[in-house]
Amino acid sequence: MTLVALVGRPNVGKSTLFNRLVGKKLAIVHDTPGLTRDRRYGDASLSDLSFDLIDTPGLETTYPPTQKDSLDYSLWRQTNEAIQEANVIFFVLDGQVGVTPADEYTAQLIHKSNKPCIVIVNKSEGKETRNSLFEALKFGFKETLPFSAEHGEGLGYLYEAFAPLCEKKPEVEEQEEDPENPTISVAIVGRPNVGKSTLINQIIGQERFTTGPEAGVTRDALSVLFTWDNKPYKFIDTAGLRKKARIANKVEYLSTVETKRAIQYAEVVLLVLDGTQTLDRQDLTIAHHVVEEGRCLIFVVNKIDQITDFQKFSSEFIKDAQEMFPQIKKMPIIFVSAKEKKNLSKIFLAVQEVYKQWNCRISTAPLNEWLEKVVAHHPPPIVKNIRVKIKYITQIKRRPPTFALFINKPTDLPESYLRYLKNNLAQAFGLEKIPLRLVMRKKENPFQP
Repeated sequence: MTLVALVGRPNVGKSTLFNRLVGKKLAIVHDTPGLTRDRRYGDASLSDLSFDLIDTPGLETTYPPTQKDSLDYSLWRQTNEAIQEANVIFFVLDGQVGVTPADEYTAQLIHKSNKPCIVIVNKSEGKETRNSLFEALKFGFKETLPFSAEHGEGLGYLYEAFAPLCEKKPEVEEQEEDPENPTISVAIVGRPNVGKSTLINQIIGQERFTTGPEAGVTRDALSVLFTWDNKPYKFIDTAGLRKKARIANKVEYLSTVETKRAIQYAEVVLLVLDGTQTLDRQDLTIAHHVVEEGRCLIFVVNKIDQITDFQKFSSEFIKDAQEMFPQIKKMPIIFVSAKEKKNLSKIFLAVQEVYKQWNCRISTAPLNEWLEKVVAHHPPPIVKNIRVKIKYITQIKRRPPTFALFINKPTDLPESYLRYLKNNLAQAFGLEKIPLRLVMRKKENPFQP
């Protein structure tokens, strides 16, 4: 299938055009220049044309950046790789600003690639943008079109220019996912600058996501498919989650919303922590949010290559984590160095383990045998001279495992006793590394007090 790359300067409307062609608001759109930092892929269509689309970071340079560990170089590399990967280029210009030296440099990159290119002069809603259209003709590309991504004007012109370059989608039957080997969706979250993008780049073995020494490089929640040990995974890189008081603008707010949505739709969440820093209240907030969403949680402590006494550090870290997160103290803690690719395989083993627990189904008979034993060992309390009676238990759903307790007086069962049951249940059935849910339901019986 044809792969199309959207390239151009920051804030010319590439992400707006991307969202329009894929038919969803996948990319964050805002007036802030340079919002997109990574390549985003999507399934796009234009009338009866189907193709793959790449949204790229804005390229504002007029020469190749020389400092390879800089953000400018990472953004340049992301755009350059998209140009090399694509079959067709959509070169997006700002009709209200006109052609700039950065546009001229981008045009040179496209010409060197020898890829077919359509120049899209965006924001061409008014007559005053005609000069920009004529100015863009000097680049020498075959097609130069007026366009408005925001209002959807010019789609007909784009179709006519693009149709001869777009391969027809092959008629193949859509393959259903193997239920015995499902794709596990893994979201990577944490505070800014803890190494989330570096970690995922090292896992997949390519510089797929932009990294840099600056905090907050990642803005969008982006995904990539990867296979390890013949098992498929979908990794989602997310923006760093800041404290509410530190969210300075709408862009950071939108990034936070994207990250929380990624957690909601993930199955396993890797909470990446910086081993060179102490555990923060924000880490606790993120962990609680993941557990409340019912997702599997794995703590990934990064940057252990900077730790001198690892044995002392790891034991103290585990102790501190269990004190700070008592309700999730059994969840896995993996110590890694993303930079040196150390212990990355342990992440996959932990993901497989918690995913299996998260999907478990326990039949009613062993559940009630367990309930009979724990209630006999530690009976529910007596409230107003009447003992709270738990009649039976059954599992009502998976992902996460959720159990219903049928009780004569649900409102009278103390939270502490419910915690006792949940902890005992997790221990008895090997579910200590995932969040469990117990819900109370009243056992209807008109003859009971």
